[in-house]
This record gives sequence, structure tokens and C-alpha cells, in this order.
Amino acid sequence: MKKSFWDNLPRPFFCLAPMANVTDAAFRKMFVKYGDLSKRNDRKGGPDVFWTEFVSADGLFRGNFDVLSKDFLFSSEERPIVAQIFSSDIELMKRASALVAKLGFDGVDINMGCPDKGVCRQGAGAALIKNPKVAREIIRVTKEVSNGLPVSVKTRIGYAEDELDIWLPELLAEEPAAITLHARTKKELSKVPANWDAIEKAVDIRNRLNSKTLIIGNGDVRSIEEAKIRAKESGADGVMIGRGLFGNPWFFTGYSPTPTERIQALSEHIGYFEKLLGDIKNFANMKKHFKSYVEGFSGARELRVQLMETKNAREALAVLGKAITQYSNEQA
Repeated sequence: MKKSFWDNLPRPFFCLAPMANVTDAAFRKMFVKYGDLSKRNDRKGGPDVFWTEFVSADGLFRGNFDVLSKDFLFSSEERPIVAQIFSSDIELMKRASALVAKLGFDGVDINMGCPDKGVCRQGAGAALIKNPKVAREIIRVTKEVSNGLPVSVKTRIGYAEDELDIWLPELLAEEPAAITLHARTKKELSKVPANWDAIEKAVDIRNRLNSKTLIIGNGDVRSIEEAKIRAKESGADGVMIGRGLFGNPWFFTGYSPTPTERIQALSEHIGYFEKLLGDIKNFANMKKHFKSYVEGFSGARELRVQLMETKNAREALAVLGKAITQYSNEQA
């Protein structure tokens, strides 16, 4: 297997998960900024690997390329950064993989775990767990056209039940650089606790097959301390964090912000969103972040109600500006 950035990562390493309509350029910018404000064991205080939100190859080439291609917007500060794509159409995956290579990403990741009904109806995402022949072909063609970029896969431990004994060896046979396993089945969605015993099992399968593919565990990690524990207990090479990152650009530093710092960070996040994506994405996308930033302190609920009533970035920033003054005075 050709050497890549994966070989230079610390063990364990920690990744920012690809999340639809969440892990956009503005969201990642927050982790660049707050990661640079602190150091973690002489390593940067942000994630060791960034991921884009997942992008539909079908949408890119059969829909609105100009809009969807903005999901590939990234900066050099985010390196190494991996672009995630999905489809069950092999030819479109080839075209999307070639585009990712042309855009200068450090790696390409194939989504084989999304449980969304619409994605699965296309035979993509988690539906590929039921179609290993196509899944393997997609990995092969992606590797062929990615211009040497390492190819990885994000998937689940099974479709309706744990199928690691069958599913994981199929993927390992194609020698991807890394496999991220969400520790639930497609059927379970996120309704049950993540099964980290399955991640340990995946590591054992990988080792038994003498594979060099890295195993990354994913699911229900709420702090960097917990991520370290999960990696140690499971033997995973790395841990990917998703929902635990909402409203917490300090996640990888372990820092606990004050209410004023949380409100200020949300203001910055809105500013980045408006600057980078305001011309192509609806401001309503930002509202999913309000509760995560504005919680756990006196007056948080009332502030969230005001924020949810705003219609654009200008109105939201005005509300937050008043709140920053109020909380700064209270803490003085």
C-alpha cells in the first residue's frame, strides 16, 4: 500500500466526522481557529484529520454542479483534509474521485454508511452493505482514478444486524487506507448506544487478516478524554467524532468555555457562514447550531428563543452582540 498522510499521523489520531449540512467550510473554520489557540501534547488542538460533508456524485454531475461543488471548499489550514463522496453509480464515482484529486484534497472517502432512506433507495450509503460486489468495484475504480490519493471508506457494522464477519473482510480485500466504522447498524440509526465492542472485533478481524488498513471507531464520543479511552480499549488506530463537536470548537483542546466565550464563538461561526456560504446556503442551516452553543448557563433558553426568531445573519448577530455585553458585564 502506497505511503500517504495516514502513515504520519499520531496513534491514536482524532478525526472530524463528515456530517451533511454541518461539516461545511464555516464549521471547519471554527476548529482551525480554536485548534490553533491551544496545543494538545505538542500537537495541534484541532482534529488530526478534517473531513468535508458528504457530496453526492449524482448531484454533482446530474444536478447543480455550481452549488454542490461549494461543499468541496477548503483551505490549506485544514490539511490533511479528506473529501467524502457517495453514489452507487460506478461511472459517476470515477468522475467524482477524479475531481477530488484535481481539487487538491489529501484523500477521498467513500460513504457506505449513510442510513438516509433516499440515499439507500439509490443503492448508495448503507445500502452498499447489502451489495459488496458493487462496493468493492467502487473502491477499485476510485483508487484507479484518484491520482495516488489514499482511498478510505466510512460505513457501519451492518445493515439490519452486526455483519462485520462478512462485510469487513470484503472491504479489507480492496486494501483501502482506512475504514471508519460507525458502531451501529443501519437499522439502529442513532437510537441505541454505540457498540464499541464491535470496533474491538473489527480490529481483531483486521489483524487476523494481516491487513494494513487503519480502523477508525465512531459513535457517541462526547469528549477528547473519552476518545482516548475508546481508542485504548478497542485498539482502534483512530477515533472519529460527530455530534460531540456541535457547538464545541474547543473539543480537541479539552477547554471549557465561559458563557461569553460560547456566545462569541457562535457569532464568529455565523460570520464565517455568511462570508463563505451565505450566497448559496439558507441561513436556516445555521439554526441547528444554536442550541449546542447556547446551553448550560443562566438565560440560555431565553437567548435561544430570540435567536430562533431571527431571519438572517444580521439579526442573529445583533441579538448575540447584546448578549455578549450582558454576560461580559455580569462576569466582570
